[in-house]
Amino acid sequence: MAKSATPKRPTRDEFELEDLGSQLVEAKDDGDERALSVWGEAEKVCGRVTVLDSRTRLVHVVNGETTRKIPFLDIMKVSYE
Repeated sequence: MAKSATPKRPTRDEFELEDLGSQLVEAKDDGDERALSVWGEAEKVCGRVTVLDSRTRLVHVVNGETTRKIPFLDIMKVSYE
């Protein structure tokens, strides 16, 4: 059986995911601009976290007029830019 050529997303335990979730909630509540390191993307995604959609598990990040919807599990790190 052939292996997939694309690397798999790193696995994280529940404590890491809970901490990441808290950082995203804080970023949304503050309304400050943050930089998100996203798995599979070379550059960080910068903007304000506006929506944390628990149903679709997407994080909405607004930068200017553009809104990006990023899957929660693809976010590796949240930091100030």
